[in-house]
Amino acid sequence: MTAAARSRHTGGATITGTGMALPSRVVTNADMEKIVDTTDAWITQRTGIRQRYIAENGTTASVLATDATRQALGNAKLEPGELDLLICATMTPDMICPATACQIVANLGATPCGAMDVNLACSGFVAALNMAANFVASGFYKNVAVVGAEQLSSIMDWTDRSTCILFGDGAAAAIVSATDDAEQGCLYQSIHSDGTRWQELYCPRNAADVPEGAVFSGTANTLQMNGREVYKFAVTTLQKTIKQAMDACNLTVDDVKVVIPHQSNARIIGSAREKLAFDEDKIYLNLDRYGNTSAASVGLCLHELNEAGRLERGDKVIFVALGGGLTWASSVWQL
Repeated sequence: MTAAARSRHTGGATITGTGMALPSRVVTNADMEKIVDTTDAWITQRTGIRQRYIAENGTTASVLATDATRQALGNAKLEPGELDLLICATMTPDMICPATACQIVANLGATPCGAMDVNLACSGFVAALNMAANFVASGFYKNVAVVGAEQLSSIMDWTDRSTCILFGDGAAAAIVSATDDAEQGCLYQSIHSDGTRWQELYCPRNAADVPEGAVFSGTANTLQMNGREVYKFAVTTLQKTIKQAMDACNLTVDDVKVVIPHQSNARIIGSAREKLAFDEDKIYLNLDRYGNTSAASVGLCLHELNEAGRLERGDKVIFVALGGGLTWASSVWQL
């Protein structure tokens, strides 16, 4: 739809379709034992991860994102040309310029759909979903695609066992569309950051980017993480962010159909579940099969729940994620 043809609408917003895409190569914990000094038992106990997908043979973030978005469009019963905007959340773009979103739009045949990238690391999908809700709520956009896509294997130091065991590649997408039902849509949203702690999780271009005292494996252009500090931040912030979202909407545990958290660590998510008194089936986990896929992880959870028929109209769902920056984001949706 061109800007000249776009007219305002009133009503709500709804997630009309989801999709996902994974590379073909599966790397198990047993495979990781052959690469670095670790064990399947150690990885499973400390993280909950059992396997991850790793891209190869030119499978980039844009390739995965295109496949995921195409599937989401099909499930939403939309043609690419009906998209008004595509937002790609990624910290591993194919290149600095153009935006990965532009490449996805071209691949889909959705030109002249608007396109933009956002980089909030693991918080990216939730932040992009919030943005999509706001674009639709403005009344000027009817169909917005949100896709989280990562090729984290491209920024791994495969000799650093503190990071390379954690991450995987993948993409997931959701279509946010206008609806006449004003009760459907985003009830609450938040995006936050603490840039004073960026050195806890970062990817330096060269050694000069490394601040004094920061964790550094010695290999530039690879992800560096202070695992202890990130863990403490995540445990506290995840619980607090979910509670704030519930309080803002006057929700009890019984009111929430499911919490869809970023898949970072099973112990972090389990701690939040116990602290907030959620049943196990109310906080979704698929970390064991995909590892930490950064901006793709929340979307992967959403698609699996959608495909399994676990989400119904009227359900209240909480999305929450934390990532590098440090950043954190959340939203509450009534489907």
